[in-house]
Amino acid sequence: MEFLTYDNAAAKYYSELEIKTLPLVSWDFFSQNFSNNQVTILDNSVLNKLETKNNWETTWDFNYMLQNETVIVVTDSKLKIVFASENINKMNGYNPNEVIGKTPRMFQGKDTDALVSNEIRLAIQNQKPFDKVVLNYRKDGSIYKCHIQGHPVFNRKGKLINFIAFEKIAA
Repeated sequence: MEFLTYDNAAAKYYSELEIKTLPLVSWDFFSQNFSNNQVTILDNSVLNKLETKNNWETTWDFNYMLQNETVIVVTDSKLKIVFASENINKMNGYNPNEVIGKTPRMFQGKDTDALVSNEIRLAIQNQKPFDKVVLNYRKDGSIYKCHIQGHPVFNRKGKLINFIAFEKIAA
């Protein structure tokens, strides 16, 4: 009961102040959250534009995936990267503009399992989805396990337009 009395008195005191204040610390949380939301909104917007421009036949919720720190990479039909979400930097240290125009093989190295790479290559050749964990390399050369869900993306006429990969660091 004592806390309720204090809370009510504090609320009354602060509501009667001419200038409403917030603790400075709260702006740190707000700023970080605001910045993350802006990046997610921008990435989602670009993905929606790609979807519209290329007449993708999809039902993915890009906004949900981006908010859950899923990295989204889109390539053209020849496997050149045309889009990478901003959160790729958290995963492997690359900025999106550093990977545009390159192939996803740029993330592989000497310890990447050739069998897994071949399975991914065959799925892509056959225009089939795949779900694999691959050993990739960060920009600084360190390795990480990457869980990749890859999908061919077709337009409404059934023509292959892009490939899209949803990636997360694997446990």
